[in-house]
Amino acid sequence: MADISVADDQEVDQSRRRFLTAATAATGAVGAGFAITPFLLSWLPSERARALGAPTEVDVAKIEPGQMVVTSWRKQAIYVVHRTPEMVASLPKNDAKLKDPASADSDQPAYATNEMRSLKPDYLVLIGICTHLGCLPKQHFERGDKALGADWPGGFFCPCHGSKFDMAGRVFDGSPASVNLRVPPYEFRGDTLVIGVDEQKGVA
Repeated sequence: MADISVADDQEVDQSRRRFLTAATAATGAVGAGFAITPFLLSWLPSERARALGAPTEVDVAKIEPGQMVVTSWRKQAIYVVHRTPEMVASLPKNDAKLKDPASADSDQPAYATNEMRSLKPDYLVLIGICTHLGCLPKQHFERGDKALGADWPGGFFCPCHGSKFDMAGRVFDGSPASVNLRVPPYEFRGDTLVIGVDEQKGVA
């Protein structure tokens, strides 16, 4: 009987040992998980960094002439238009119809304070938010658009309150918006457009 009791005790001890080993390993794994979580979270961008917004990149080589793509930067819609030579050539014809043809009272980097409001004539980069009450203007690039009249030169139309902008984002007389569409800071690195980086000052 004594031999059977010792064998039983040894079996119980082995079972306890296995249970304690498994429990210790599980507790260690959970503890390690809790310990490493703040470390991993520290790699993620902070809420403030996400709100400020990192620069946005666009491959302009993929944008066909006459086409617009929409991206975002700092939670704002960004319009990138590959203007055709005809679009660029038509810009001076609009000056007499505009509120701020020279963009003297409008918001853009110094290098975009020109008739084309851009670094390169064929690429227009705008913050796609109407300067009246913040709606999103729609593209109406076709001249003589039926919805806007035979004399429409092509540009943007805000469906909320009727503001009209030309192919440089300059506002037409008679529009509720008082200033031109804003131009964000940007630069070109080859065929890559980097929005949110000022070519002279670095990251905006």
